[in-house]
Amino acid sequence: MTRFIMAEENSRIITGEDKIFGINKQAQEMISKVGREKVANATIGSLLDDNGNLVILSSVVDVMKDLKPNDYAEYAPIAGVPAFLDAAVKSVFMDYTPKGYINAVATPGGTGAIRNAVQNYTKRGDVIMTSSWYWNPYMTIAQELERDLETYPLFNDNNLFNTDAFEEKMKEILSNQDRLVVIINTPCHNPTGYSLTLEDWDQVLCAMKKAASDQSKKIVFLVDAAYLDFAGDAKMSRAFLPKLDGLPENLLPLIAFSMSKSFTLYGMRGGALICLSPNKEITNEFKLVNSFSNRGTWSNGTRAAMVTLSRIYKNDTLLEKVVKEREAALSMLIRRGKAFQHASEKVGLVTSPYDSGFFVIVPCKNPEQVGEELQKDGIFTVPFGGKGLRVSVASISEEWCSIIPGKMAAAIKKING
Repeated sequence: MTRFIMAEENSRIITGEDKIFGINKQAQEMISKVGREKVANATIGSLLDDNGNLVILSSVVDVMKDLKPNDYAEYAPIAGVPAFLDAAVKSVFMDYTPKGYINAVATPGGTGAIRNAVQNYTKRGDVIMTSSWYWNPYMTIAQELERDLETYPLFNDNNLFNTDAFEEKMKEILSNQDRLVVIINTPCHNPTGYSLTLEDWDQVLCAMKKAASDQSKKIVFLVDAAYLDFAGDAKMSRAFLPKLDGLPENLLPLIAFSMSKSFTLYGMRGGALICLSPNKEITNEFKLVNSFSNRGTWSNGTRAAMVTLSRIYKNDTLLEKVVKEREAALSMLIRRGKAFQHASEKVGLVTSPYDSGFFVIVPCKNPEQVGEELQKDGIFTVPFGGKGLRVSVASISEEWCSIIPGKMAAAIKKING
């Protein structure tokens, strides 16, 4: 659309159908023509079984089936059901109890948490910061709230986390504004599958502490932890959390919690934004401003999702059942990721560093054309920012994960020489 008739553009870039959903639609059309077994739909950001069905934790569904009408029909409190907020905090921190003050506010999924963080800790016209590979809705949220998004290269020349670029970009932005929201998507970064190491965290926090030594600056770093429970060992994936204790008061960690992946409730939109600070006034302020944002946007969250999580965390036996069922799904995902990596190494296909998670990035020139070439073989991937193709190992079988790298290498060679 080149111009609007009645609507206002409001500094947004609105192009129509979402690219990912558009390619997914093409994949579905091919499946209807030639059959599912001949098509690899590697576009979907949900965990599917080998038959293309959504993986749903039956233990979570059983809890939902047992809900009474008041459990889902009644309004939830604006900030969220208290027991749900407690459960969300437990889900994120597990056995580790932070030393500072914690507060949480319910949001519709992790997306709502990201939206509230940007809205409440930046001003219109401000720049927010994330890595060069990023989940596209970060830009959508920034534009919707009349902010700008700037990035730093995620990896250096040695394919390690680019701490120098992170620090340089942060300094650059803070030279022009007094506040900054930094979004760090880890573990299982979307779209690369990279997870910050403990050494990465030490360097990132050192850089942010250095910037926060200027008391006139306010730095908020948002950990988008949507894939926290699909990063392998649950305790190891949370080993960075103690590092968030005892930070300067003007360096505020926030965590975006989502029920979509961990509890396979994508459509129930259960989530929360969690705040950790050594200053109780800051966490009280967090509760106030985010509750205000809730009321002015979606008002109440989905009570059924909140009650479901609350009941799971009130029953140790039930929680153990959920965890075991999730671990089985995680095991399937890990096998797929390893199959893709092994096949890539075998054919010399270069990927971005991948540790775990739903997605792998294959950097290449002309990704749109390479993607179209792959579609001729029934393989559907997502072009990302003109820099590469995203493959969802979460939505395709282990067999396809072994086949696709060879097909991608051939397509890249054909298009780019």
